[in-house]
Amino acid sequence: MALFLAGCGQQGSEKKEAKELKPLAVGLMPDTDSLPFIIAREKGYFDEEGLKVDIQQYKSAMDRDSALQSGNLDGAVSDMLAVAFAKSGGFDVKVTSFTDGSYKLIASSSEPAQSVKELAGKDVSVSRNTIIEYVTDQILAKEGMDGESINKVIIPQIPTRLEMLQNGKLSAATLPEPMASIAVHNGCRLITGSDDLGINPGVIMFTSEAVKDKSDEIKALYRAYNKAVAYLNNTPREEYMDLVIEKGGFPPVAKEALKLPKYHEASLPKESDVVDCIKWLNAKNLVKDTYTYSDIVVDFFKN
Repeated sequence: MALFLAGCGQQGSEKKEAKELKPLAVGLMPDTDSLPFIIAREKGYFDEEGLKVDIQQYKSAMDRDSALQSGNLDGAVSDMLAVAFAKSGGFDVKVTSFTDGSYKLIASSSEPAQSVKELAGKDVSVSRNTIIEYVTDQILAKEGMDGESINKVIIPQIPTRLEMLQNGKLSAATLPEPMASIAVHNGCRLITGSDDLGINPGVIMFTSEAVKDKSDEIKALYRAYNKAVAYLNNTPREEYMDLVIEKGGFPPVAKEALKLPKYHEASLPKESDVVDCIKWLNAKNLVKDTYTYSDIVVDFFKN
């Protein structure tokens, strides 16, 4: 009996040890895609899942992707283009869900253009070979224009792009939220955006190593993420906006200007959002391989 009890005790100890989750490091950008992570951390939802998440914030996609490939991050709020570039460069990553990001083409207050076509030949700021340029090209294509129809001014850092737009040094710029709403609040003008096109190329991605070795941790992260989504969708904004401004890296004006989307529980991206991004990259000879949906997406939401 003593041996039996000792054996049971050992099994119980092993079971308890197996439940202990390893930490995850996740990279965020200053956009609305990242807010569920901020809320999950600040409201203790990660703690409730027994998960430690090291949130690292970046101002440019280049810095975020460098941190991912150098091993400083397990995953990131990102986009389909960054995923394809990583895979093409020999660094395997997997998309685990879509995000509720929004990207908008905004004209400066001094710019007379009222439509996309009226921006032909004018200075429009983007970040080269990123989701921002992809959305811009999709906006142009809808109007029968191409990427050469405008003068693309390359400004990688989002805050700098916003500042130059507001100072009238650009005719227009494509910005993620909340920077787009801030620009409009400060006198700039919305032309159109990804919402109008019905595209959503924003994703959450993890390294293939993390997908393999930290699957329980990623599932726990998404449980906390979904709790944060419920909180954001069902809580008056005045109860969390100060927290969002302080922890999200947003300027104070975002408190009044920011228009949040209706957040969705974590789920897989549409196949068209994946395939269309790959087609764009192939057409521009930025990525040679034609990746399929199954090459890129992994399902953590199977029952």
